Amino acid sequence: MDVPLWLALIVVGALGIKLIRPPWWLVAVILLGGYLLADSLLAPLIDSAITK
Repeated sequence: MDVPLWLALIVVGALGIKLIRPPWWLVAVILLGGYLLADSLLAPLIDSAITK
């Protein structure tokens, strides 16, 4: 199943806000960092670690 990255980020952010209630700026930093990391040179390493 292929899920767009933006949809996965929205779902993770909504669940995190609902369950943990962190500050909004922290949620924004984590989501932006995850999005930028997914498009970086480290993405293949992260993908191989997740799919094992």
